Amino acid sequence: MAIDLTAFRAHFPSLDTGLAFFDGPGGTQTPGPVAEAIASTMTAPLSNRGTISPSEVNAEQAVAEFRAAYADLLLAPANGIVHGRSATQLTYDFSRHLAKQWNADDEIILSRLDHDANVRPWLQAAARTGMEVRWIEIVPETTELDFESFERALSARTRLVAVTAASNVLGTKPPVRRIADLAHEIGALVYVDGVHYAAHNLVDIRSLGADMFVCSPYKFLGPHCGVLAAAPDLLENLRPDKLLPSPETVPERFEFGTLPYEVLAGATAAVDFLAAMAPGAETSRRRRLERSAASMHDHELELRTRLQDGLASFGEAVTVHSKAPDRTPTLLMTLRDRDARDAQFHLAARKVVAPAGSFYAHEPFTALNLTDPALRAGLAPHNTADDVDRLLDGLASFLGV
Repeated sequence: MAIDLTAFRAHFPSLDTGLAFFDGPGGTQTPGPVAEAIASTMTAPLSNRGTISPSEVNAEQAVAEFRAAYADLLLAPANGIVHGRSATQLTYDFSRHLAKQWNADDEIILSRLDHDANVRPWLQAAARTGMEVRWIEIVPETTELDFESFERALSARTRLVAVTAASNVLGTKPPVRRIADLAHEIGALVYVDGVHYAAHNLVDIRSLGADMFVCSPYKFLGPHCGVLAAAPDLLENLRPDKLLPSPETVPERFEFGTLPYEVLAGATAAVDFLAAMAPGAETSRRRRLERSAASMHDHELELRTRLQDGLASFGEAVTVHSKAPDRTPTLLMTLRDRDARDAQFHLAARKVVAPAGSFYAHEPFTALNLTDPALRAGLAPHNTADDVDRLLDGLASFLGV
């Protein structure tokens, strides 16, 4: 069922500004119901969690509903859902938790395709431990991961493979399940950065083969925070540094300090909003999410095709670096003899938001010799064909083509 785009967009106050947003990989716009959930939680009776006063119960309910919502979104156990300030913070935390079990004879495998948030924490943990780091390389011609380089890197000493499910700059979706299957054969864990992937695909962490999966609700219409999903028995085996009186239960032992209940409520509302994108007769939230995800995929693919075709008409004036057959609706491009930052300013003057930079993707930019800054056009569910045409018209006037 197609999304009623007019009705859908009416929920986003920021769209009333007339701006066309192509910075979805950096964060989507926020619908009214998400902001309302945050405000109503903050203005209702609220205190630390408990079971006696209404304010305690409200806090407890916000946490329980958050875990249930992300259990449905990621197809993970509710008691395996960990809240964090961001995916970066969660990855730093879990790199330290896991490193307690490693020694200098161990190895980890990282990917040249990844955002630095799934690279630097592991590199720094490895440096402290003295363990070796091996790499999965990129095939420049296709911007896909070189699977053979992964097979060469894997050994009986491998303790963890950290890999993205989708590149935040190129859109490339690597074969995470194939990687996970081989890693699991030798007993290694697989840590998946799903920040960009979860914005465009319905997640099933078991189908992906992810032992730990992180995502960020603000990439899919929610507030700024991070979520980690893992099997509870895996979490039971990890012992973080924590305050003595703080809970020892999983997943609470990984959540330091008082939780931001209003943010949890907003993150829950984002999942419910996504589930209602393409109304149908399904009763379970997971089934509604499946329906909405299919409609969103069709919508974004149509827009991506329109954008690709338009960029192709510019000939050699634009080089699109997003080449993988299996990828998200995110296109990275460089402009012949022109600075992408100037293009960003030119588009912004026309109320088109398309950022230029390297977007914390240090490894892909280095591996592919990409020019920094490059221009990134990332689509989101609230984009329209008119948005795409405005971006193409703005680029055409900037390039003089």
